[in-house]
Amino acid sequence: FGVFRDPTGQVWADFVHKTDELVMLAEGEIEGRSLFPKIGEEQFISAKALHTVRNTGSTYNVWYYGYKTIQNFD
Repeated sequence: FGVFRDPTGQVWADFVHKTDELVMLAEGEIEGRSLFPKIGEEQFISAKALHTVRNTGSTYNVWYYGYKTIQNFD
């Protein structure tokens, strides 16, 4: 789990992760390739899915992200 705080115009372009990711906008405005999530909406991004996130607001945005982990209980 982590927190990003991005300035206006920040673009995270063409990312691919090895594991599933969950993101949620806490403040500001962001857009993905085809999504425009509102504050508090969770967005699930499947492992290996190409994705882009852009700050489209007029101020900083804040969004939370987390990655699925595999736990070993040996």
